[in-house]
Amino acid sequence: MNPTRARRPRDHSVVVSRFAEACEADDRIVAGLLGGSRARGEADEFSDVDLCAITTDDGLESVIRGREALIRRIGEPLFIEDFGHGRIVFFILADGMDCELFFERERGLERLEVGPFQPLVDKRGILAGAEFSFSPPDPGEQRERLREIVMWFWHDLSHLLAALGRGDLWWANGQLEALRRYCVNVVRIRHGVEAQHEAYEKLSKEVPVSELDELRSSFCPMERDAMLEAGRRIVGFFRAHAPRIAEANGVAYPTELALLKSARLEELTEPAS
Repeated sequence: MNPTRARRPRDHSVVVSRFAEACEADDRIVAGLLGGSRARGEADEFSDVDLCAITTDDGLESVIRGREALIRRIGEPLFIEDFGHGRIVFFILADGMDCELFFERERGLERLEVGPFQPLVDKRGILAGAEFSFSPPDPGEQRERLREIVMWFWHDLSHLLAALGRGDLWWANGQLEALRRYCVNVVRIRHGVEAQHEAYEKLSKEVPVSELDELRSSFCPMERDAMLEAGRRIVGFFRAHAPRIAEANGVAYPTELALLKSARLEELTEPAS
């Protein structure tokens, strides 16, 4: 039997209705909404559920502290973690449903960025006519991120050189992936999309992925010669695109460093002894 066909679709409406009930019952919560792909009507069976609880001005901290109790009113959690975000908590329920829950206070409503949404609870009418658009990437932050990328690329290439030179293929494989992500983020920045640590996430919705076709052949077996060739292709891609994007964003490109490290890569033509 095909395991994909055998999988039962999960009913996100149960999560949504229980969340709405929990918001209604909590005097500290003045509104609740559904965001993300499910609010936009673009969800599939792999989509998570994006929820947001808007609290009274003085109730935010206590609601966040008691978030586990709130989540348990939605379902049985097997995983709860904020990863240091504070006002966002990620949880996975026993039925396999992945969820994100955002918290904001009423007076901070203008800071909320969830895009199109569906109101679930609105005790004070604060969601009527509201829009929570995503802000474009901050130009200064984007410029600094690009500066870091064009410098860290050549720093991490040093690690690839050391790994290949020593025959440490596991380390080399990790460095190839790091370098490839820098390339992907350079393309994201070219299209005005925020650079991400998870550079591949929803990439096909953010940029024309055909622009990354040159990188396809850089995915290779863990064999030294194949990895060396992959490194050359990644470096070639970066050198072809990063200088122009750096110049367009007012970022200094380390030309001499790029030449030095590229030449060092070309020297690695013999297997490590």
